[in-house]
Amino acid sequence: MAHPRIAAFGGFRTIPPKEGGAGSDKFAFELYPRLVELGCELTAYCRIYPEERGRDKYGEYKGVKLIYFNTISRAGFDTLIHSFKATFHIIFRNTGDVIHIHSGANSIWALFLRCAGKRVYITQFAMDWKRDKWPWYGKLFYRFSNYLTAFFPNQVAFDNIFTKEYFEKRFRKQFTFIPYGSEVKEPAADLSILYRLGISPDNYFLFVGRFIPDKGVHLLIEAFRNVQTEKKLVLVGGSPNPGPYEEQLRSADDNRIVFAGYVYGDETNILMKNAYAYVQPSLIEGLSPVILTVMGLGTPLICSDIIENKFITGDNATLFISGNSESLQEKISQVLKNQDQIKDQAEKGRDDILSRFNWDNVAKRYLELFHSK
Repeated sequence: MAHPRIAAFGGFRTIPPKEGGAGSDKFAFELYPRLVELGCELTAYCRIYPEERGRDKYGEYKGVKLIYFNTISRAGFDTLIHSFKATFHIIFRNTGDVIHIHSGANSIWALFLRCAGKRVYITQFAMDWKRDKWPWYGKLFYRFSNYLTAFFPNQVAFDNIFTKEYFEKRFRKQFTFIPYGSEVKEPAADLSILYRLGISPDNYFLFVGRFIPDKGVHLLIEAFRNVQTEKKLVLVGGSPNPGPYEEQLRSADDNRIVFAGYVYGDETNILMKNAYAYVQPSLIEGLSPVILTVMGLGTPLICSDIIENKFITGDNATLFISGNSESLQEKISQVLKNQDQIKDQAEKGRDDILSRFNWDNVAKRYLELFHSK
């Protein structure tokens, strides 16, 4: 059976991801080369921000053809402008028969693509209209986009079973669930990244992600400052559009807190593998790729008790009340007293994650979806 030509755009910025990358960037990075390995021809539309002007407009990564278009830096509008350009390039240059769009916020473009005879599939990651980072008009746009997501594409795939159920009840239609994958390679034994940051194995808590309110980093800092421990808190990441929130975080007066900046590739996994525990304080999530990676590495996990997290972790993580810094403080103090228990919990979690989530299986399921009408 001949595989379709696929063109993809939406939430991801570039392949491979750069600093400030989100879950959608990781998703494209893991999924698209695997689809090429399965025999697909795939074109991914990436972004060039103002500070990157002058770079090549064409590239390739592991067989994935990359086409770059200029966009602006303003959050939300950067995706809108880029998706407009990608849509009409696909239509007029005929770069794909099957179009894979990231995020229902881009569902308006499905109408134009369907009218041009394309088969369109959207991956919806989370309930984005609930995110505090968006102003009122952004949230209103996301809610409006839900209707377009439900009816414009050929099919919608959700990586979050709870968002899928919400859409099915709201729009009385059946949708597809395909989980995010977990690609976990045992990291190298090189601990130089730890030494550069002034930390040692099992002597720090870790967070990796964007510094935005939804991620709850402020709650983590507030909780940690009230914990009696000599261990450190290492915060990896930043914001693609730094502002007052990140400045507030960095003003924390505690010499145990280490702002590590951006860390990439195997060094990130080394930090995760050697942490005493990883902390995920998110207020809103889809199917968190970071949790999948942390659990796949067998690292103890503390995370908020939102239903998306509990779907992944089951009984294999320490949960605190979402949005409650005192509850988080209590759980951090608790895991400090129970190292053997959390290590056993983490090993059970590792076995569970590696059996339930697998990128190769995810790619095969997407290929089946793209063959459907």
